[in-house]
Amino acid sequence: GKIKHIGLSNETPWGIMRFLEENKYHNLPKIKTVQNPYSLLNRLFENGSSEICLRENVGLLAYSPMAFGVLSGKFLTGESHPNARISLFPQYTRYSSAQCTEATRLYQEIAHKNGLSLTQLSLAFIEQQSFVTSTIIGATTLEQLKENIDTIQVSLSDEILKAIDQVQAILPDPAP
Repeated sequence: GKIKHIGLSNETPWGIMRFLEENKYHNLPKIKTVQNPYSLLNRLFENGSSEICLRENVGLLAYSPMAFGVLSGKFLTGESHPNARISLFPQYTRYSSAQCTEATRLYQEIAHKNGLSLTQLSLAFIEQQSFVTSTIIGATTLEQLKENIDTIQVSLSDEILKAIDQVQAILPDPAP
């Protein structure tokens, strides 16, 4: 009787539903959240899990919304960033593909065309999703933290969202 809320992590649609059914069957506390990766480069959560979250009132705690910093655009310059997560943890190659680089470049074009930074575009997209409860950000400088926090005030237009979906159609989930 001490557990008040339950959250899941890295779960599939089947797993979320299985846990929800077990909660009902055994009269246990209901699952409140699921913490999964979700970003412009990895939108797999939209395939099943987002609908479950909306219908069952389970919030997504989106992690890696900046894709190890790739969605800041800093790696598009070819400049070295030895203290970046992607450099510090080279075994995690999810965001290192040519498709990720190309998608990031296309997203950066959308951002610049609309007077936004790529960070603003990336985080605002996540924050505007109805199934997202919270975005788990990570910053290595106070400047990054301020930009991340200030993004809560950015609202993407339908035109921008359509442009984002067009990139997703061309390069679907380059970092699954």
